[in-house]
Amino acid sequence: MSQDIFSEVASIDYPILDADAHVNEPPDTWETRVPAKLRERAPKVVHTDNGDVWSFDDGKSMRPVGLTATAGLSYLQFKASGITYDEMRPGSFDTKARLADMDADGIWLQVLYPSVTLGGAKVYGSDRELQRACVRAYNEWLAEFCEGSDGRLIGQGILPTTSVDDAIDEAKYCLDLGHRGVVASAFPNGSLDPAPEDDPFWSFVEDADIPVAAHIGSFVKGAAVSRPPAFDSLAFMGVAGASKAGANTLPVVCDLIFSGIFERFTKLKLLLVEANIGWIPTLLEQVDDMFLRYRWFTGGAEQMHTMPSRIFYRNFYATFMVDTVGIELRHRLNLEHIMWSTDYPHTGTEWPNNRVSIERNFRGVPKDQVKAMLHDNCKALYKLDHVPDTLP
Repeated sequence: MSQDIFSEVASIDYPILDADAHVNEPPDTWETRVPAKLRERAPKVVHTDNGDVWSFDDGKSMRPVGLTATAGLSYLQFKASGITYDEMRPGSFDTKARLADMDADGIWLQVLYPSVTLGGAKVYGSDRELQRACVRAYNEWLAEFCEGSDGRLIGQGILPTTSVDDAIDEAKYCLDLGHRGVVASAFPNGSLDPAPEDDPFWSFVEDADIPVAAHIGSFVKGAAVSRPPAFDSLAFMGVAGASKAGANTLPVVCDLIFSGIFERFTKLKLLLVEANIGWIPTLLEQVDDMFLRYRWFTGGAEQMHTMPSRIFYRNFYATFMVDTVGIELRHRLNLEHIMWSTDYPHTGTEWPNNRVSIERNFRGVPKDQVKAMLHDNCKALYKLDHVPDTLP
């Protein structure tokens, strides 16, 4: 009997679940929630002649509003700055408007990530009190944003980079708020290198059975942090394309796989967000080859007893947007661990025509595999028992 093959979105009779969408936090998110003594240093929007700009730690760093608010715009309208909150789609920060935009796009549920804090909690500043207050303010606002959505908006809390204990405390608070996972921008110890002191955090999230997400733009080392190219340069396109192809995420994965973490915490769930998936089979082939060749003189034979590809297959999950190469190579991945996403309202989104993107990705793929990537895998990872399996 031949397989039932997907060819058009009209055949989808189940809720489409978006595994990576974003919010644009309202201008008053932090100023109205952090203690009064910290408000001057908390993130705030500065209105300029070139659009709205986010100011961090009383102006120590600045970021224009622009490429995080492109939903509904044509490519000709994209710009890195010059956008104001009055101009962006209210679905960025208003619950009812977001649900309406999802309905227009045929999306039943979205898992939500930040925009202002996309690069991690260090953007708030290195001061522990300030950073923790700002992290807490975001997580509380996100919970409020998800309220009233009838379970269609799923929050991912962010973690501070101030200590392992602080990361654990905030992860517990995120669960109390109803978030279904946490976003880490560094290792629990606050650095970009794993350490034995991280183990209590890994133990906690393993026991809680929640995913720890690493979104592109975080865990980034070296020149990509200190000397990013100008937005209006050809080099910026190169950096952006490389990032979406896995360039930033690939070293993060290698650091994690060869850290020994997954030998000690075999049920830990690590989620790679927005780096797509086409690069993964090549990486796994090569790290397996290096493991077999180099494990003796490096000490790996004594410290690591699981093949790197097996660790990835067992412990890692990944989201993708437009990745036809990744779909062609899907049999070299764990099909139960990959999930489609829209990136709304950032530049990766096709809103309000993401169903066109779905047809582009999945035409010719067996329908049961399409359903896994659009519905089943996300539902299982986040334990979304309230989501129906079929639509009327």
